[in-house]
Amino acid sequence: MNEMSSAIPQTGVPFPPAEYERRQKKVLDAAATAGLDALLVTALGHARYLTGYYGGGSYFGPFPLILTPGHAPTYVVREYEAETVRAYSCVREIVPYTQERDFAKVCADILRQYGLQNKRIGLELRCWNITPSDVKKLEAELPGLTIVDATELVGSVAAVKSELELDAMRNAIAMTEVALSTFRETLRQDVTETEMSAAMQAAVRKAGGEELRVVSLVFGERTRLAHGLPADHPIGCNEPAVTEIGGTKFGYAAGLVRTAVIGRNPEVESLLSLSNEALDTAIDMIKPGVAAEEVDATVRKVIERSGRPRAFRNKTGYQTGIHWSERGNMDIVPGVKDVLKAGMTLHMPIMLFGERGHIIGCSDHLLVTERGAKSLTSTPRTLHRVDTE
Repeated sequence: MNEMSSAIPQTGVPFPPAEYERRQKKVLDAAATAGLDALLVTALGHARYLTGYYGGGSYFGPFPLILTPGHAPTYVVREYEAETVRAYSCVREIVPYTQERDFAKVCADILRQYGLQNKRIGLELRCWNITPSDVKKLEAELPGLTIVDATELVGSVAAVKSELELDAMRNAIAMTEVALSTFRETLRQDVTETEMSAAMQAAVRKAGGEELRVVSLVFGERTRLAHGLPADHPIGCNEPAVTEIGGTKFGYAAGLVRTAVIGRNPEVESLLSLSNEALDTAIDMIKPGVAAEEVDATVRKVIERSGRPRAFRNKTGYQTGIHWSERGNMDIVPGVKDVLKAGMTLHMPIMLFGERGHIIGCSDHLLVTERGAKSLTSTPRTLHRVDTE
């Protein structure tokens, strides 16, 4: 960690100050291109990308990061959290508010001080950490303000990773692979989801990793849950096991989906084969300049040709990075014309519904290079089968 607050041990930011300055400058350049005079960043993943602060205190109310030319980045935060924000971020200009009801007035005072009261301000209106009420209160304080939806602006910059970020992603996926190795080794008839989760978490801790994100871990009939958290449920003979997990490093997460079965299950085997075929087709197409919607269309064509068009009800993939993903980041779905760029990282989970609603599939985590897609993992996507004999 690059320590920013020497008086508090084990605090600081993961990357050198120059890395955050580079990100902030690129975001300001993008804001200028979009015709914005300032940007208020409230999405936790986007703010962490720009400052290093993990966002733990902002459940209480919005913590807007104000970016505008000619002024230092300014964080408006709850007073109770101010020292924590200072300790875990690269931002030195921190302005506190006391209670949630004070947020709009304090934020408006800063915007007024910076001469922005009648300017065009970008807000992340489709992200989680700002509400319609917050926006209305800010508009009431500054009636001359023009608010523009800038939900996708930071994500478009954060999509292309620096080498420091790619090192974090590689570290994260190494821990994902540790957990998946444990998944394969631990799977046996009658083991429960909670026992499996505990084994994977322990293996990652032993390997020196940070927290393992368990997005889904389900056995048997519970594979009908799209994002099922582990329960005290055992796996039986001829039943599937599906997990979506991700190691983390400095907040960067690298997820993978894998499927296994105890014994035999023809439908699981068929669905996973189709998932792999569709994923291979998508990977072959990925390169700089290709639109997200084109990659998605190739997957849907493979599924349609299989005669099971209703099997695929998910997105083909999405841009990854801090906090796994964030609203406003690029999705690989119909209608998204954003083009892929070298340096992007993508999670591609091809999840398919069976006749009785069981959701089976696999994924890859990819780096877009000038030559095409490069997998960040060496863990095979093939079905892991546990013999019952």
